[in-house]
Amino acid sequence: MVIKVFLASSSGSTAIKKKQQDVLGFLEALKVDYAPLDIACNEDNRMWMRENVPVEKKPTNGIPLPPQIFNEESYCGDYETFFDAKEDNAVFAFLGLPPPPGSKEAKEAEKAFILENGPVENGTVEIETVESETVENGTDDAEDEENLEAEEVEEEILDDDSLAPVKQEEAQEEVEDEEAKGEDDQPVSEQEEEDE
Repeated sequence: MVIKVFLASSSGSTAIKKKQQDVLGFLEALKVDYAPLDIACNEDNRMWMRENVPVEKKPTNGIPLPPQIFNEESYCGDYETFFDAKEDNAVFAFLGLPPPPGSKEAKEAEKAFILENGPVENGTVEIETVESETVENGTDDAEDEENLEAEEVEEEILDDDSLAPVKQEEAQEEVEDEEAKGEDDQPVSEQEEEDE
């Protein structure tokens, strides 16, 4: 699957140039394979792009402006929809590609799958079978990070060796208390009672 990005290499609009650079730069950062197709120098590319952008996605004048993004023959969207997907961490879903393992988008897809289908027996999820939907579980990323940090601090406290002497002292006190109880609970002979 190749992502096709229709561009205008000789556009006079700085806004279009910036949008094209933003799309290409982000795809390169994600290491997504794409093919830049120039509509300024190639009439076939221009005609193909214009014919394959859905009618409801075309502007009122009927001529879509670059960048336009396709996954093979399937229309993905223009810059605005790409930008929205980028903001929602759903670029791979936007492009119709499976998210890479360990990415935020893959984790959200796994959560959505579990919510829809219940936990998986072997603990793994086939990403290709998961519909890409954003899961809203009532917490945001900042809360998740705070909870994770609190758990890590708690674990550090439990694992902290500086607390070992305190624990040893408490254990020693318990042993001494048990020994003291043990002395009181032992049967006393009549002779010992008279001596006391």
